[in-house]
Amino acid sequence: MVQAWYMDESADDPRRPHRAEPSRPVGLEQLRRLGVLYWKLDADKHENDPELEKIRKERNYSWMDIITISKDKLPNYEEKLRMFYEEHLHVDEEIRYILDGSGYFDVRDKDEKWIRIFMEKGDMITLPAGIYHRFTLDEKNYVKAMRLFVGQPVWTAYNRPADHLEARGQYVRFLAQTA
Repeated sequence: MVQAWYMDESADDPRRPHRAEPSRPVGLEQLRRLGVLYWKLDADKHENDPELEKIRKERNYSWMDIITISKDKLPNYEEKLRMFYEEHLHVDEEIRYILDGSGYFDVRDKDEKWIRIFMEKGDMITLPAGIYHRFTLDEKNYVKAMRLFVGQPVWTAYNRPADHLEARGQYVRFLAQTA
């Protein structure tokens, strides 16, 4: 099951857990109210998993690739990690399925507080278009993930502030309806 919690305010190494004290865990229902969806799948059978195929068909995820984020596999590793950790949004959903390793997705709640979502092998997450978020590895410094898209991939990240984008406006309206 997914592990998520409110983050502390520390500027320490982002690869650490950064749990707020006292602990403030976040459940699946709270994530759903933010538009964040989560599945637990069997990553060892990702190539022929009927459950993954069902999700892809239902949500029109027609394109996919696999990325490995580690010092020896990703060109410009340090630069890419800094870029992934910069607060940003996308105009399309962001879908990631962890095939190996682990890392953190951080998302903003409706009050602009950071929620950290620990992702490990078998975890799949969908972040809605317009949500401010960021990603970092944990202290193991390794993740292998499947990236899924509806249609052709769009890699554009809009660093904050990006409130002028229609996707952000739609997301803010979504949050107001779920409050």
